Amino acid sequence: MSRYFNTAGPCQPEQHYFIPPEHRLSGVRALIDKALFFVLHAPRQTGKTTLLNTLARSLNQEGRYAALVVDVEFLQRITDAKEGNLALIDRIYRSGCEKLPERVHPLDPAPFRDSPLQALHDYLRAWSKGCPTPVILLIDEIDSLSEDLLISVLRQLRMGYADRPAPFVHSLALVGLRDVRDYKARVREERDTLGSASPFNIKSDSLTLRNFTAAEVAELYTQHTAETGQVFQPEAVQLAYDLTRGQPWLVNALARQMVEEDVPDRTQLITPAHVEAAKESLILRRDTHLDSLSERLREARVRRVIEPILVGSTMAMDTMNDDLLYVRDLGLIETTPQLAIANPIYQEVIPRSLTFVMQANITHDSQWYTRPDGSLDMPALLRAFQEFFAEHSEAWLERFDYKEAGPHLILMAFLQRVVNHGGCLHREFAVGSGRADVVVEWRGSKYVLELKLWRGERTLRQGVEQLSRYLQRLGEQEGYLVLFDRVSGKSWEEKLYEQECEGPQGQRIHIFGV
Repeated sequence: MSRYFNTAGPCQPEQHYFIPPEHRLSGVRALIDKALFFVLHAPRQTGKTTLLNTLARSLNQEGRYAALVVDVEFLQRITDAKEGNLALIDRIYRSGCEKLPERVHPLDPAPFRDSPLQALHDYLRAWSKGCPTPVILLIDEIDSLSEDLLISVLRQLRMGYADRPAPFVHSLALVGLRDVRDYKARVREERDTLGSASPFNIKSDSLTLRNFTAAEVAELYTQHTAETGQVFQPEAVQLAYDLTRGQPWLVNALARQMVEEDVPDRTQLITPAHVEAAKESLILRRDTHLDSLSERLREARVRRVIEPILVGSTMAMDTMNDDLLYVRDLGLIETTPQLAIANPIYQEVIPRSLTFVMQANITHDSQWYTRPDGSLDMPALLRAFQEFFAEHSEAWLERFDYKEAGPHLILMAFLQRVVNHGGCLHREFAVGSGRADVVVEWRGSKYVLELKLWRGERTLRQGVEQLSRYLQRLGEQEGYLVLFDRVSGKSWEEKLYEQECEGPQGQRIHIFGV
């Protein structure tokens, strides 16, 4: 059976097109050889489990260590620390017997059941003492543990670490979605903290798994070409990287959609148009990966970071640093070179997810926004939006968590409902920019919009200048500036207006007040 692009579970080199994950994480071998405990965190479906399995396999084949991967996600519903500790040592025993040579098998856990609150510590100490080679333990999904169990596990590991050179695990990795600082933020209470003496607080021992580079995306796609003969145009490979920023699941999902669904004929060349179509299919289908990201948007700490990005405002000064890093660790944002949504596909997924119900409630009739020649009548469309917003926005925004971004999102929902019937929408967001940029593509033409919150007279001047620069970058001569006036006490007659001006570069700019 030929290999394929994997989008479910860890990669197996014999079954899947595969980029060795060690290439995306430097220094892990040095940490193990130095007998250190460390944290590995990265967003879901970036290759963490694949890395652990590959690393453990290599270490065991070399014969210097007994390296075991233990997935503890099965413990997430156990809230009692005693029960959880006993279940964990049982899992270590069963996994070790399945995966390791008999000479380094873990011990029978039965004798350790009498002291459940320190069973993990005592069990790992006894196994390490009797094992002929140093034990390496790689604990996957550590952040799925309930609060009490997580505290208990970390304290026992800290105790074993601090007691060395007494027998204990030689090197250990806590692997999950978040960095250990977020474990502490999650469980800390006045009555119960993890303390500051934990070995996991050493920041130099906190690693993350980077995305694919453009060259690695090309290498992955070339594996398909080598096995099947089907060629990706270089421009298609570059577009796949640009849309995904190398996020591993997205890279594989795009390719799988193209080669298995859209272009199954192996003699047919894969073009950038195929990449765009595959992107839209992924977004509309809302596969598990994208759906799980959407679920995170409901969390208050995620909203506090995402909302300023959606409207281009500056982040509130009381936003916790841990919140920012948490959302980054989820993979939703990037922080360099500027704070922004992590990739163009997520830029589409996030607003669509937040406005899915809104879209379903917007009626659609192409006759009122298309001209006789089939082109889009954007002024007519925005006039219709003004009426729609005046009628529905108050009720919708009252029940909407993303209140500051609400006006922008309602317009995007309005536009999305339209372009689903013959066009596409592209969005650009960045915190501190003071705007959100939207490009509607319809039958070969582009319609450029800039959305801003009204913050006084200077908003109009800034908006015209910003839109003019954006139009110049896109090579367009006409654009639309939408100003949302949220000042209380104003009537809709004052807020709703339409005017036109010339931009600094001579472009025609339509201004719509809402």
